[in-house]
Amino acid sequence: MRTARFTLDPAFTVGEVNPRLFGSFVEHLGRCVYTGVFEPDHPTADAEGLRTDVLDLVRELGVTAIRYPGGNFVSGYKWEDSVGPVEDRPRRLDLAWRSTETNRFGLSEYIAFLKKIGPQAEPMMAVNLGTRGVAEALELQEYSNHPSGTTLSDLRVEHGDKDPFGIRMWCLGNEMDGPWQTGHKTAEEYGRIAAETARAMRQIDPGVELVACGSSGQSMETFAEWEATVLEETYDLVDYISLHAYYEPLDGDVDSFLASAVDMESFIENVVATCDHVGARLKSKKKIDLSFDEWNVWYLSRTEAQVSALDWPEAPRLLEDNYNVTDAVVFGSLLIALLRHADRVTVACLAQLVNVIAPIMTEPGGPAWRQTTFFPFAQASRYGRGEVLDVRVDSPTYETKKYGEADLLHATAVRAEDGTVTVFAVNRSRTAALPLDVALNGLDLTSVVEHSALADADPEARNTLAEPERVTPHPVDGTTLDDGRLSAVLEPLSWNVIRLA
Repeated sequence: MRTARFTLDPAFTVGEVNPRLFGSFVEHLGRCVYTGVFEPDHPTADAEGLRTDVLDLVRELGVTAIRYPGGNFVSGYKWEDSVGPVEDRPRRLDLAWRSTETNRFGLSEYIAFLKKIGPQAEPMMAVNLGTRGVAEALELQEYSNHPSGTTLSDLRVEHGDKDPFGIRMWCLGNEMDGPWQTGHKTAEEYGRIAAETARAMRQIDPGVELVACGSSGQSMETFAEWEATVLEETYDLVDYISLHAYYEPLDGDVDSFLASAVDMESFIENVVATCDHVGARLKSKKKIDLSFDEWNVWYLSRTEAQVSALDWPEAPRLLEDNYNVTDAVVFGSLLIALLRHADRVTVACLAQLVNVIAPIMTEPGGPAWRQTTFFPFAQASRYGRGEVLDVRVDSPTYETKKYGEADLLHATAVRAEDGTVTVFAVNRSRTAALPLDVALNGLDLTSVVEHSALADADPEARNTLAEPERVTPHPVDGTTLDDGRLSAVLEPLSWNVIRLA
């Protein structure tokens, strides 16, 4: 096969990686919370009912900002239900997922969970603009963040949380463009309530960071028009607009699935263009950043039947996709797409964290383990900190039904503060190894520290309760760095991490 090539030069960069790019998402959906992060009767549970085996894996994963409590769940959420003595909290029907919510895990427990992950774990709280509005958002903000001396802040203290939660980042609703959303609105209706809410929240704290709802996907009929209309109302009031995207192989079309990041990069670039067009119309020098606060591989076509069959159970097994090697390679490619746009995508949340389309799986009363998708995220979070170098690949291509001609190589590179460089690369070919040649200009690099790959002779291989370590990254031999040129061979259908020093 023809060699894939690109050049790295510190003079040509994309931008600095914001740590929030490695965020995640905890929604009251299925077993993400109950028997996921929270299981008081589990052998590893701490005094607050959090599973310490899960906490260990979350730290290893390297997540930063964690969005909560939804997702579709938030559009029926009454935050008051989730605070105070657990025995007094009401049980509610969750219309989004046809489940019963017990509220045993709530706002205080979420903040405690973040603190136990570590200082890198930052709250990202969504407010309900589906069935509620400005007043309830302000009440939640006051309860959460005001030190004391008001009814709501003193109520938080009475509930046992003396210190304010310090929530800086707030999502103004969730997927309000979607007809499936409780309280679905037109762009005009949503833009108006988002602007009203943003303006009021800034009266309490001018420094809050606010995310307006963008489209739920590039395929939505209202895409781009929705963003333009919403931003006409909110441009000077918000900091981010959201993007959501999920990918799965449809009708057995694995080749198109492997090129999913082509769509993701197009989505990002089209939203950036829309934001900048609105800014130009408004004659504003401000730039709106992107919050890609839901992304993943998700076998979405199975979901409707799963949800419609439910009869209001507590924490059902729902959306528990078991990821294989192919899924992990696509997942890694999506991470590359985010990094390649780090100049404008400054927040991203992997949906979700545990059990529900997640990198971490648990068994009630039993073990926790890593899915195949765990490894690309953990490696990107660990080694993808610094400045993204501009990568323009010259690659062999292949034909896809959905996206036309696509490169076999998908790659990016990040230069750390100490000058070391990590190359992240995916070979989309299912059958052939891909030779790689990288010219290093102006980079003081002399050695290959490591080349690891996630690949397997069986593209359907996956980690399960019975075989939790069936798939893990393995070292790759033969990768060299000589006289400013990196030479490597990327295995078929593989996610690769090449570290240079």
